[in-house]
Amino acid sequence: MTAANQSASPPLNVVVCGGGRTGHLAAVLFKQIPGVCVSLLTSRSEVVDNHRRSATGITALMPDGTACAARLDAVASEPAAILANADVVIITVPAHVRPALLRAIATHLPSNKPIYVGAIPGFCGFDWLAEHSLAARPNAVIWGMKDVAHTAFDLRPGVSVRMGGAKSTLYVGTHAREHDASRAALLAHLQRLYAAPVELLDDYLEITLTPGNPIMHSSVIYGLIGPYGQWHNKVFPAPLCWWTDCPELGAYFLERSDEESQMLCKAIERRLGVNLSSIKPLKQEIIEAYEDQIRDHETMLSVLRTNQAYDAIAAPLVPAGDSTGYVIDKESRAFHEDVAYGLALLVEMAKRLDMRLPHIEAIFHWNVSYMNGLRSSALDYFPETWPA
Repeated sequence: MTAANQSASPPLNVVVCGGGRTGHLAAVLFKQIPGVCVSLLTSRSEVVDNHRRSATGITALMPDGTACAARLDAVASEPAAILANADVVIITVPAHVRPALLRAIATHLPSNKPIYVGAIPGFCGFDWLAEHSLAARPNAVIWGMKDVAHTAFDLRPGVSVRMGGAKSTLYVGTHAREHDASRAALLAHLQRLYAAPVELLDDYLEITLTPGNPIMHSSVIYGLIGPYGQWHNKVFPAPLCWWTDCPELGAYFLERSDEESQMLCKAIERRLGVNLSSIKPLKQEIIEAYEDQIRDHETMLSVLRTNQAYDAIAAPLVPAGDSTGYVIDKESRAFHEDVAYGLALLVEMAKRLDMRLPHIEAIFHWNVSYMNGLRSSALDYFPETWPA
């Protein structure tokens, strides 16, 4: 859509929920678009305070070294303050935070018009969670994006965020209940908000089952400090990055997990009669998403280590406590989101289909043990009747 067409379009009220890297970057980029009003809902008090004090707002530092700033239309910690006129609500908080957030916003969403409520990324069965949480809002059109539109890092809450690599194409799915007219209207909104092409998927399972963080983070952790890892029962002498420092063993377990994830997709296709051919092996997904940002396409390990979009993304480490060095943070979202809400879902799906995923199961149970058990999980809202 051209700038002229955008300016002629009716106003679009977008509420971004989540004051993390993805939320900050999305809000700044959306605010560059004529006719788009952008509000940010966040529990970070410093972000709210900075909005009140700053005339310039939030700055996004671009990959080419330039910067763009945006003063958002509203920043608040209370849903009632910014949701009444929303057209599009984009949830960017981690999966384990989404149930509480949806409960908090449900009664404040407009009831007199379609309201497009989506998650970025939309994995961990967001369609099932939103259907359950927004039962009193049948006007809500439930959607999710397969992955983030851009990587983001170096967040200074309320002040700045740095943009990393951008996806070449964005894929979006809707809940199975949504009609063609709702899907078309959603697509029009998203095409207005994003520069990259946006394509609608046929089935939301294409998002839920797309290989991503749930197998990526858990496999790398297992390869680093699991029973066969170089750093098992040891501390790291210095900080490290998720992908540029990925061990060979982590890449090995990731490939095995990806193979089992593909097996699960095939089993679901046979059982439900759906087409999941859009779900490609993880290595292919990454290469297609980042294209020329990857210097070496040869192996899973080289793809992870040489992807410029993944550069400088730090692993979640905390001081080791009674000794010098660092350990993997048990409170990281790599556990409480990716394991509890992502990997748990794959394991349960396989169980209900009477199939085994030996590597995924071993990685899942070890990660659960390391994080001292599950506090909550996607199984809290995964339909009891699935796969019926």
